[in-house]
Amino acid sequence: MTSYSDPDRQAWEVFKGLPRDQPIQMLNLIRLKPRAEYPEGHPDHGRDLSGADAYRAYGRAIGPVFEKLGARQVWAGVPQVMVTGPASEGWELAFIAEYPSTQAFIDMVRDPHYREQVVPHRTAAVADSRLLCLSPLAGDGDLGH
Repeated sequence: MTSYSDPDRQAWEVFKGLPRDQPIQMLNLIRLKPRAEYPEGHPDHGRDLSGADAYRAYGRAIGPVFEKLGARQVWAGVPQVMVTGPASEGWELAFIAEYPSTQAFIDMVRDPHYREQVVPHRTAAVADSRLLCLSPLAGDGDLGH
């Protein structure tokens, strides 16, 4: 089974082509590793941490980054059963993060602090993930078509 942790080049190019000044929401589906896998040289390397421990560290580390960007988590939940879709795609965590703009998300992933201090926790924790960029609907639910 293929696992995903980072966008592929083609998807990233499409994402960068979206309007840069509109709010976005990112749906995250996460499957965690049983044991965190930190690289040698990282302060948490060799510690007996679970993937959940490492993902909690990621959550703590990304808080100030979100605050600086004006981003926030708007919803989080623990998936219980895949009612429609492949049962093999079981997820342990689902959440939606909201960013003031596509540019804010791009700024985050390019930020050296985020890349060096925050991402290692996510990489150590995540076995597989999905990230879907969403454009929020108007309050009346109009699909805009």
